[in-house]
Formats: sequence, C-alpha cells, structure tokens
Amino acid sequence: MSSFWPRHTAKILSSDAPSLHHNLIFALKSCETTSKIRQIHGHMVKTGLDNVPFTLSKLLAASIIDMDYAASIFSYIQTPNLFMFNAMLRGYSLSNFPNKALPFFNELRNRAIWLDQFSFITVLKACGRVSEVGVGQGIHGVAVKSGNRVFVDVKNALLHFYCVCKRIEDARKLFDEFPEGNDLVSWNTLMGGCVSVSQPCLVFGLFRKMCWVGLEASVATVLSLLSAAGYIGNFGVGKSLHGYCIKIGFSSNLNDITALIDLYAKVGHISLARNYARNGMVGEALASFEQMSVRGMKPNSSTLSGLLSACPASGSVQVVRHVASFVEEQKVKLDAVLGTALVDVYAKCGFLDEAMDIFERMEDKDVKSWTAMISGLGVHGQPKNAIRLFNRMEKEGFKPNEVTFLAILTACSHGGLVVEGMEVFKLMVQEYGFSPQVEHYGCLIDLLGRAGMLHEAHKLIDSLPIKGDATAWRTLLSACRIYGDVKLGNTYAVAGRITDFTRMQEMKQRNVKVANYGVHETEGESMVKEVGLSRVEIDN
Repeated sequence: MSSFWPRHTAKILSSDAPSLHHNLIFALKSCETTSKIRQIHGHMVKTGLDNVPFTLSKLLAASIIDMDYAASIFSYIQTPNLFMFNAMLRGYSLSNFPNKALPFFNELRNRAIWLDQFSFITVLKACGRVSEVGVGQGIHGVAVKSGNRVFVDVKNALLHFYCVCKRIEDARKLFDEFPEGNDLVSWNTLMGGCVSVSQPCLVFGLFRKMCWVGLEASVATVLSLLSAAGYIGNFGVGKSLHGYCIKIGFSSNLNDITALIDLYAKVGHISLARNYARNGMVGEALASFEQMSVRGMKPNSSTLSGLLSACPASGSVQVVRHVASFVEEQKVKLDAVLGTALVDVYAKCGFLDEAMDIFERMEDKDVKSWTAMISGLGVHGQPKNAIRLFNRMEKEGFKPNEVTFLAILTACSHGGLVVEGMEVFKLMVQEYGFSPQVEHYGCLIDLLGRAGMLHEAHKLIDSLPIKGDATAWRTLLSACRIYGDVKLGNTYAVAGRITDFTRMQEMKQRNVKVANYGVHETEGESMVKEVGLSRVEIDN
C-alpha cells in the first residue's frame, strides 16, 4: 500500500474482517482526488471486489469527480444497474458536459430498466443547463406516464427546468395542476423564475397566495421579493420588505443584505443603503460571503455589486479587497455593472491606481463606468487627468451624459481650471444640447468664485433660468467672504438673503479675517473652523 494513503485507510483496505465492504465504502467517501480512487480501484481488482455490483456501484458514484475516469469504469460493466446509470447521469449533470447525460438517459430507457425519481431529477437538471426545451418536454411526458411526476422532487425539477428555459407559462401550468402537492421549494422556484423574466408583479401575487396557504418564507423567498421590488423601483415596498426581513430574522443573511442595499440604491435612496451598511451589516455580510465561498456558492454580478455599494459608507476597505480577490480568483467577468461598482468604490476610498486598473481591465464599459472614474480623479485632486479621461471617452465613441458633465465641472472647480471649465460648460450646451441644471451652474459659479472672478459669477447668476436659486447665491456669498467683497455681498442682501449678508457684515465689523481653510477671529475669544473628520483603517 502506497505511503500516499493515510494509515487508517491502509488499515481498512488490508482488513480481512467480514465488514470489508462497509470499510471500503467508508474509504471511498473520504476520497477527494482521482488518484486516491484509482488506488482503491486497484485494490478492488486485486481482491475481486470489482465484480461485486454493490461495491462497484459505490466506486462509480465516487468516481464522478472525474467523468472521464467514471466513463472508463462504466464502459467495462456488462450489466449496469439503475444505481450505476443514475450515478453517471448525476455526474454529467454537474460536469462541464451536461449534454452527455441525454444519451445515457436514452440508453437507460432502451434497457427497459424501471426509472426512479432520481433518474428524472438529474437528467432534467442537465436539460436545463443546455436549454434543451424539446428534450425536457419529452422527459416531462415520460415522467407522467411512469407515475414519477407525483413525486414533489420530480415536480420541482420540472419547474426549475421550465423556469431556467424562460418557459414561465409552462411552469405556471405545471404548478397549478396539483396545487396541494407544492412545497416551499415549488413556490420559491416559480417566484425565482418570474424574477428571471422580469415579471415582478407575479412574484408578489404568488407570495400572497403562499402566505394564504400557511407556508413560511425562506431566504430564497425574501430574495425573490427584494429582486422584484428592485425591478418596480417602489420605495414603500422596499421599506416594508426590510421590516419583514427583520421580523422573520433574515436581516443578516448575505444575499438578503446585498439585495436590500441594491434595492435602496435602485430606488434612489443611496443614503439608506449606506446607513444600512453603517449598522454593522457589512461585517456580517463579509463573514457570510466567506462562508458562501467555502460552500462552493458563487455570487453573481448583482450580488457583488450590491455588497460593494455599502463599502464607502462602512469605511472598511476589507470588503472591497475580498470582493476584488474573489473576482480575480474566480475569473468573474468584469461587466459594466460589477466593473463600475469596483471602480466607484475604489475611487471613493481613495485608491485611484486600483480603480484605474479595474477600469482598464473592464471588458464592457458604459457611460456610468467612465463617469465613475472621471469623478474619482476629480474629487481626489487630479483634475487634469479627469479632463484627459473625458477627452478619451469622447474619442472612443462614448457619449457623456449630464452626470458626466457634472463630474468634470466639479473636477475643474476643485482644480481651479477656469478656462477648461468654461469650455466644458459650452461643450455641454452647444455640442451635446443638454440644458444645464442648477448643479451645473453651481459648479461654474464655484469655479469663478474660487478664481476671484466674483462679478463674472454674479452675471452668471443673473442669467440663471431658475430664478431665486439659493444654492447659486450662497456659493457666491462664500466667495465674497473669502475675498472680502462686501459691496458685492450687498447684492446678495438685495436678493433677499438678509440673514447671511448680516452675518457677513458683523464678521467684518469684528475684524474677522477670512481664509480659504476656515474663519479665524482676530479679536474674538476663539477660532471658528469647520469640523473635519478623518478615518484610518489599521489591521482591517
């Protein structure tokens, strides 16, 4: 016996006790590699156990981790039984070649072996993976004729098959044939199918009926409901579902956490998504995320994006690193959704090199991807790089939107790039035909004010299509304070902002020196400055 084997396994296989068959099965269950299975197979050939149907069946079942090796064993079996066929069907349904399960199923029927529910469950899973609708419908007919359709597991396998193939009407018909035979898995499968074909209203209708028959929701149920609420963009429904999650104790489940965060983001309540993260949910989500990886569960792009959306709010880069590592190790496609989420969170956390690396590796970019990267560069003091990226965006054929222009104007404002900012503003209006919103005007006024061009900013305010906008006037007043222009500040008072203007006058009378980074009182008791907050993460 090779030293490759653990001592206890070698002892089992060398035993002459009557319980050798039992010990052999135990050894097979502990095998994790083909090489170990081969050694047990060799021992079986040496002792003649390969001619015993029971032990041979167990060998075949263990060998499906390598379907080529399992197929080689099966080819030498002269009279394979139902268990052996089912083992091969299961192996192919889980493999990279699920279509190979279909010939095995046909051969099984040709041998006149009476099929059981496991035969149908495995082959239907294979049909769903290769979207063989016609074959699956034929198997449905065989299941009905053989009487196996009455098994709830077979029915659920059929429901899953129809839902995966986007045949919701067929799934609904099957579901309604014998409603008393539906279990929670049946309801969850159909609701999940409705989500996959963007029919959220059907999901809520099914949930109401499910509650009426007395079934309690599971994590999968809540996930379908949250996904459906995200489709319709209903904030009220989202809040109700959030409360429901807390009530039934699912508020710390990773999938539900990320779905809630994604839901709030979709309905425009980013602050609530971030507050949810601040309440300690991100730490729990990360722990659950690691458990998913251990159990072999692979989150999709939306799940990862939802988790990432909470990272800037939580102040933790740990989740970002874990998700980025997972994406790289599992070779997850950096599509527009996931790639943009990673770019955005890296940029917001100040890791511009990592953000740019992800941006360049993205296979599919959209306007949101470009805008996220431009915004990150502008916010973190790289306005010229933001402008270069903006120019590159145009050259590569991507059309900027209003948010893109707001990002580049903000970059110009923070960098004091007056000429560039004015050119971008003209480009937005004259070339792309966008009507500037108050936010765009605010950036331009801030840009002019920072550069000391107060009267130009005043003229721009007078030309605003939105008269009486407080944001624009306050931006100008802030610039007047910095440069001590009381005369222009009087214009602010005439415009109706007496309170703020009076405060400015009082500050001048008290000989207050106004600086760019705060307000210092030379005659007062204390120094008045805006409060700042920094956060540093150490050892995760």
